[in-house]
Amino acid sequence: MISFLQAILTLSFLSSECGQAPLNNKIFGGEAATAGAWPWQVSIHITCDGDLCYCGGSLINKDWVLSAAHCLQGFGTSDIMMYFGRLRRSGLNPYETNRTASRIIIHHTFNNPKNDNDIGLIQLSSSVTFTDYIRPVCLAAAGSTFAAGTEIWVTGWGKLHSGGECRFVCPFPDILQEVQVPIVSNSDCYDAYGGCLLYIVRDINAQCLSIQGDSGGPVVSWNGSLWIQSGIVSFAGVKCDDPRYPSVFTRVSQYQDWIVKKKE
Repeated sequence: MISFLQAILTLSFLSSECGQAPLNNKIFGGEAATAGAWPWQVSIHITCDGDLCYCGGSLINKDWVLSAAHCLQGFGTSDIMMYFGRLRRSGLNPYETNRTASRIIIHHTFNNPKNDNDIGLIQLSSSVTFTDYIRPVCLAAAGSTFAAGTEIWVTGWGKLHSGGECRFVCPFPDILQEVQVPIVSNSDCYDAYGGCLLYIVRDINAQCLSIQGDSGGPVVSWNGSLWIQSGIVSFAGVKCDDPRYPSVFTRVSQYQDWIVKKKE
């Protein structure tokens, strides 16, 4: 089994520039992000029932975005617009570019609503150019593990929450949000859900770590030299303010072979 320190090994199709964030000087902390702090973060806008739905994603090379299957199921390439280098949901984003989708791939055994195998890929209509604000993330190597207590980061524009049930009345933040939290043990996850792939506990303020608008976004950790994506936001706990039900994330290392095969 591959250790966390060995997890810097990356997929053959990933750029050698992966996992670098020159403008991110924060390894601890949280709340509002700064421009370029998470250069692989993608804002995915989906046309659904005449309205816009929002999900997150991660840039894994110049042509592909990794996201959650439940964000993409039932939609076509013409329904999707992706934004790179974005910090704000509204107003000026001087480092931003966008792309449409040319292909959508959902894991063939994705099970909704259980969200098993909640992983998908989007091929960009054209390649993006890497800058300090737009860069790919490294993916956790196949078989790599992340011990309970490992500090990981979750990022996204999901609805703000500060306890209680607030899913449909809390506002979306204007600025990309970040939070650092530890992974919980496998036994805790089995107690809560009867088994899951990757998950974390909520932060010290008992805020909901990932809710509407965060799905599909990256979960990353710093190994001392590179940022590694170990998870994909899948679903929040049964109740956002109930510590017995941590948020759940798809474990990227279990799908490395699938990712390599499907992008070919």
